[in-house]
Amino acid sequence: MISNDRVLIIDFGSQVTQLIARRVRESAVYCEVHPFNKIDVKIILDFAPRAVILSGGPASVLDTDTPRAPDELFELDIPVLGICYGQQTMVEQLGGKVQASEHREFGRAFIKVTDKCALFDDVWSEGAEEEVWMSHGDRVDVLPGGFKVVGVSDGAPFAAIANDERRFYGFQFHPEVVHTPRGAELLRNFTHGIAGCTGDWTMAAFRNQEVERVRAQVGDGKVICGLSGGVDSTVVAVLLHEALGDQLTCVFVDTGMMRLNEAEEVVGLFKDHYNIPLVHRDASDLFIEKLRDVKDPERKRKIIGATFVDIFEEEANKVGGADFLAQGTLYPDIIESVSFQGGPSVTIKSHHNVGGLPERMEMDLVEPLRELFKDEVRALGRELGLPEKFVGRHPFPGPGLAIRIPGQITKEKLDLLRKADAIFLEEIRNAGLYDDIWQAFAVLLPVQTVGVMGDARTYDRVCALRAVTSTDGMTADFYPFEMRFLGRAANRIINEVRGINRVVYDVTSKPPGTIEWE
Repeated sequence: MISNDRVLIIDFGSQVTQLIARRVRESAVYCEVHPFNKIDVKIILDFAPRAVILSGGPASVLDTDTPRAPDELFELDIPVLGICYGQQTMVEQLGGKVQASEHREFGRAFIKVTDKCALFDDVWSEGAEEEVWMSHGDRVDVLPGGFKVVGVSDGAPFAAIANDERRFYGFQFHPEVVHTPRGAELLRNFTHGIAGCTGDWTMAAFRNQEVERVRAQVGDGKVICGLSGGVDSTVVAVLLHEALGDQLTCVFVDTGMMRLNEAEEVVGLFKDHYNIPLVHRDASDLFIEKLRDVKDPERKRKIIGATFVDIFEEEANKVGGADFLAQGTLYPDIIESVSFQGGPSVTIKSHHNVGGLPERMEMDLVEPLRELFKDEVRALGRELGLPEKFVGRHPFPGPGLAIRIPGQITKEKLDLLRKADAIFLEEIRNAGLYDDIWQAFAVLLPVQTVGVMGDARTYDRVCALRAVTSTDGMTADFYPFEMRFLGRAANRIINEVRGINRVVYDVTSKPPGTIEWE
């Protein structure tokens, strides 16, 4: 284990459960998220958390067969914090009552702090009015014994409740989101002040743990790492090289859909800088041929994924004797590809490295980053001494530029997009904005428009620019460029990329959109 300071989050299906984990980890406390239907008292005892947090969720405790925490949890002398639905199920399970309310609250609200409690120490003062973020219809109506009201809002007379003696607390609002300005401080009070966590979880500790865990998993076996050139697979490869040395071989399949000069940079980093054994396979012509006449984005992802696996298998067989495959799978990849319950769900988009390998490959997976968010991976990369050029690189999707060209893929389109994308990123770097932006890229639209260039009529393609801010990729807002910047970038793209005569900027947040276009 990384630390004795561990927090367990029981997930009831909230869209922002992972943000709870982020806030806890930001205060240097290790935590894990477990779905409610895969948790019982034995798992809790084995995990030995210092505290448990119950997440929000879409269900109503007033309905039958809705999620509950294990009843035994409340007899373990462990601090518990219930958030939104988590508060409501805790109240119901401890003998209180929840009711449906005519006065629902969604979005910004204000809490009147009515009493003191340990959760508020040095954060909220009695009598103060504090901004929070609400998202609820039901509300607590009757408190269980031993609880007191410590905060009220217009729509929630029990917006914050506390039982300091048993160390049970409940919020109707969401402290984990940025729209609750002091929410992170409240969570820190819970983990550090009430639960007694010391905050000793660091990337150095994670690095050491994963090195030992990987060595224990692999033994004297051989590992092949599928290298995409992005931050995730790069960090995985360097971490595994530290753990396993020459037991590791990296395979880089060039799909022909990477950014400008990116393939050359990847090969240079691994062969010249780290001296890690690297197999480089240029399969760009094959991928383009496979995608001929394919327009559906999900089919593109599946074809690219399947083709990648086929080529990867060929190269792995040439290396010979590998028992393990290493991947740079991250937490958000898993969350977007499967439901929190692990059951039937709407797939937002398939991630190329989620779901394992064909059984015919008979390899076990090594995924040391599976519980991390992107910024945590970057922190680990810095801990490993990776160049900032690679660590700070914007996220790049596994299918590459193929999902930034809605409609049919051709080499001509890929070359156009590569040039436009490089200009956009260069302008962002020149303006000193690259590190302020989570992800920025160009999209080549399946649209042609009339233009005038040199007194002549043109009928060329439209390029869309996309730039977003985010902390983890789960939610995102468009970056508010000054119009002068956008004008300059558009002018360069139109002048320097023959075949594009119009540029637009995407101002859609996530949700309702995704970050990528396909």
